[in-house]
Amino acid sequence: MTFLLNVLWFFFGGFIAFAGYVLGGLLLCLTVVGIPFGLMCVRLGFASLAPFGKRVVELPNANSALRVIFNLIWILLFGWEIALAHLGSALACAITIIGIPFAVQHVKMVPLALLPFGRDLR
Repeated sequence: MTFLLNVLWFFFGGFIAFAGYVLGGLLLCLTVVGIPFGLMCVRLGFASLAPFGKRVVELPNANSALRVIFNLIWILLFGWEIALAHLGSALACAITIIGIPFAVQHVKMVPLALLPFGRDLR
């Protein structure tokens, strides 16, 4: 069932989310300062390709000082907009009964959009 849902996700919005994350990540990688954030965007893009059957996990040493600083910078510059986009997409998907599983996946992506350093979708 997760395979079918991931295929539907890919064709009905997942590829657009993937392309947005990867394009943003490549643009961030143009500067030396933006490389860690760009790599995180690309990683989030690949995580958003097939979210069904996965869950958000906290990596070991997730609350190290550097990750906390990166998460604070991320929230201020990019994270809150991406999280709002996922919440808006979740609200749009939740209008119909068929869209509710997709809305749940968008809500699952919100913590990753807010605090991506030290967390992963596995």
